[in-house]
Amino acid sequence: MNYEEKTLSKKQIYQGNFIGVESWSVLLPNGKEATRDVVIHPGASVVIPMTEDGQIYMVRQYRKPIDKVSLEIPAGKLDKGEDPLDCAVRELKEETGLETKDIKHLINIHSAPGFTNEVLYMYVARDLQQGESCADEDEFISAEKYPVSTLVDMILKKEITDAKTIIGILLAEKLIKGEIKI
Repeated sequence: MNYEEKTLSKKQIYQGNFIGVESWSVLLPNGKEATRDVVIHPGASVVIPMTEDGQIYMVRQYRKPIDKVSLEIPAGKLDKGEDPLDCAVRELKEETGLETKDIKHLINIHSAPGFTNEVLYMYVARDLQQGESCADEDEFISAEKYPVSTLVDMILKKEITDAKTIIGILLAEKLIKGEIKI
C-alpha cells in the first residue's frame, strides 16, 4: 500500500523566535485532499554526559509550557547552519560546564512526528572535564549528577517525564550493561 502524502501547497501561519507554524495542503493516497498543521523546528542536539562510574549529569530548569521544574539531559536547538555535533559540544559546555573530546552520535529522534519536523540528534559524552558553565542569559539552570539506577527509578516514579531524557537514560543504562556498543 502507498502511504505517502504529496504536498500540494504550504502557507506560513506563524513565525516565532525559532519555530514556525505552517498549514500544508496534501494529497492523500486515496486521491482526497487534507490539511496538515506542521510546526517547523531547526532541530536540536541532546547529550548524555556519562561518568566512568555510571552517573549522568542532568540539568534542572523551569519549563513554562508544562509549568514546572524539569530534570533533563542537556540539550539545545541548532543555530542556523550549525552541525549537530558542534551544537552538542556547545550545549554541554553552556549548560553543565563540562568539556570532552570523547563524544559520539547514538541515534536521531523525531520528537513528535505527528505535528513537527523536529529532529533530535542524541550523543553520549565520556571522559568529561569540568570547566565553567555559561548558560544563555534567559536560562536559569543547575547541573546535577545522578547514578543511572536512580534516574531509572525517577522515570518509573513519574518524576522525570521529558521524552528525550527518558530515551537517553534508558540508552545509558544499556551502555553501562554492555547491551549496546558505540
